[in-house]
Amino acid sequence: MKYRLFLLTFIVFSLSSCYYRSATPRDSFAKGADVSWLSEMEHDSIAFYDTNGTEDDCLDIMQRMGMNAVRLRVWVNHSTGWSNKSDVVQMAQRAAKKGLRIMIDFHYSDFFADPNHQTIPVAWQSYDYELLREAVFEHTLDVLNTLKEARVKPEWVQIGNETPNGMLWPVGQVSKNADDAHWSAYAGFTQAGYKAAKEVFSDIKVIVHVDNAFEYRDWFFDALLAHGAQFDMIGLSHYPMMYEWSHLPWQEMNTRAEANIRQLISTYRKPVVIAEIGMQNWGQGAMYDSVSACANEVMVDFINRVTPIDSCVGIFYWEPQCYNEWKPAEYVPLGWGAYNMGSFTPEGKPSPALVSLFATKKE
Repeated sequence: MKYRLFLLTFIVFSLSSCYYRSATPRDSFAKGADVSWLSEMEHDSIAFYDTNGTEDDCLDIMQRMGMNAVRLRVWVNHSTGWSNKSDVVQMAQRAAKKGLRIMIDFHYSDFFADPNHQTIPVAWQSYDYELLREAVFEHTLDVLNTLKEARVKPEWVQIGNETPNGMLWPVGQVSKNADDAHWSAYAGFTQAGYKAAKEVFSDIKVIVHVDNAFEYRDWFFDALLAHGAQFDMIGLSHYPMMYEWSHLPWQEMNTRAEANIRQLISTYRKPVVIAEIGMQNWGQGAMYDSVSACANEVMVDFINRVTPIDSCVGIFYWEPQCYNEWKPAEYVPLGWGAYNMGSFTPEGKPSPALVSLFATKKE
């Protein structure tokens, strides 16, 4: 009887510990894509084609090109249901079954969180600091435990999305000149997410993510660390063709980003991942051909700059599968235009820039 109980316990433990296996080593260079819109695009019957024009599963197309990782955002309770827990778990399980590595990107909001928007979820809006910190911990724990139950083991997790100004405003809003109370709140939220992630997956890599890879922000990381936050990696966003944002030509943005990556690694002794990258890839006919060729030039230049950096561990293209002015349903009432930095052609095939990214070789 004791033997049977031992055997049953062993079998249950073995099954619970059996995750879908990654097809590439954990320490290899990540050639990834944030595909958080993919399930909604498929719901809208958007089709995808390989470079030969054959219709296929979007993930299969990109994986055959060399993609080895996906990034998925998590909203707390978005009204449409897309990018909420159930959608993220389904997408993560689908990717994991294909042997793809997984990055989970917590926004701690009901919609996009970024340097201009870090809105407290509706369900949390009456909370004070202590309750918000507990909510961050419990939400992170819940999503990651649900992934674990689905046999998905993420390799990376972001605690917040593009947070140079903190998160969960106004409680955790920070700036270069913010007071200790706000820095302590933001660091407390970051630490709550860190502790929850490590409780579920002890070896997961926790990322703090900021925008503008070309901008060196030692003040941000110095203050965050000084107020007690822990993290394992630095994530950066890089959109080098967006001149109106930076007033810098793409060549200068790439040059500065390379220097910044090297300086961050040297100063903080932490790996850096390009958690988001996007290139202008818009138009039809000759206009598309011209823009697409430039996007590929920008991508190749950036790849050649960062792949020699030992502790630059990967690049994730943000929503490359977008094409032909598709946009999510909630953009219509908001009056927003379609995302124009996807990396599929007007015919629904991978663009040259995406081919270059996924063909990247790093020794």
